[in-house]
Amino acid sequence: DEMRVRLAERVRPFLLRRTKEQVLTELPPKTEITRWVELSGTQRDLYESLRLAFDKKLRQVLHSRGVAQSQIMILDALLKLRQACCDPRLVKLHDAPATRGGAGSVESAKFDLLFEMLAELLDEKRHILLFSQFTSMLGLIEEELEQRGIDYVKLTGQTKDRETPIRRFQSG
Repeated sequence: DEMRVRLAERVRPFLLRRTKEQVLTELPPKTEITRWVELSGTQRDLYESLRLAFDKKLRQVLHSRGVAQSQIMILDALLKLRQACCDPRLVKLHDAPATRGGAGSVESAKFDLLFEMLAELLDEKRHILLFSQFTSMLGLIEEELEQRGIDYVKLTGQTKDRETPIRRFQSG
């Protein structure tokens, strides 16, 4: 414990710790715009097939095992439905219930809207940050950016050298 205190004292001059409240005056006001995206075509069919299949399977499992024993299956069902909403290519169906349709389709309402919005924002010379809970979604976006010749930097939990992409983003 004494060693930890001594180490903290030695590194204190090199660390700057601030809370959001301390820097809030430096940040621009937060703007949130909610865009509702309606699924259509094969993406909607996949989502609905998954929803119905999971509904049936989960009702059976909940009845036989109870809620406590079914939590992993419930979370997996929610994960698959969220993935289907982002892009059908994210859905891995090997452990999902049998469904009509498949994840081979690339019809994706969110993906299409994203690239419509990107085109407008890039025309305005805007810097754009994209966040996703799915690194695989970032991979799909990355492939499309490369196909369209749009320069980007990617930062994920696996990124070792974080300074270079941050510097590239900040410099335009």
